[in-house]
Amino acid sequence: MSEIIDFFFKQYNNYSILDISLEITAVVFGFLSVWFSKQNKIWVFPTGMISTLIFVYLLLKWELLGDMMINAYYFIMSIYGWYIWTNKIGETQVTPISRTTKKEKTTSIFIFFGTLLFVYLVYLKFNKWTSWVAYIDTITTAIFFVGMWLMAKRKIENWIFWIIGDIISIPLYLYKGFTFTSFQYLGFTFIAIFGYFAWKKSFYNNQLTL
Repeated sequence: MSEIIDFFFKQYNNYSILDISLEITAVVFGFLSVWFSKQNKIWVFPTGMISTLIFVYLLLKWELLGDMMINAYYFIMSIYGWYIWTNKIGETQVTPISRTTKKEKTTSIFIFFGTLLFVYLVYLKFNKWTSWVAYIDTITTAIFFVGMWLMAKRKIENWIFWIIGDIISIPLYLYKGFTFTSFQYLGFTFIAIFGYFAWKKSFYNNQLTL
């Protein structure tokens, strides 16, 4: 039993109490954000902003530039998403859950490849292409950038990107030594799966009432 605990948590012996507390706090608010997103609640954004701000600080300190940029982008897109979700169409209706249009799919492709290029240049600039982790980090950054953009626009397909990115991130963060964050992404995966079906059901129910 002790060997299992050591495998998952021994790296925290070198971390300060402050950093461990901040990571746990960020994980808790991250879970709340994804849960509120599944429930289609506006609280997804303020809770997510708290989590991302903490992670920006920690990831910058740990020199994980791709992950840091993901969280900085989340924070900015949370402001945009908060506006979109509360923006009224007509007198009372706010932006509804919908499917991705052909134009938005094209934009998603540009966001994905544009992010790959941007993160590549950042890693190149700071000479961080030191292991295979940098390549995986670049790909997950691009996946999450698209997912966050689609979520901000209340598109069902956002969950597909979250599921793929979360599954990749589970072993990635465990390998990096951030066990709590790895567990967070494991939880995110299950919530994202349920979120996809919940949003899909809500979308079809709205279609039947139109």
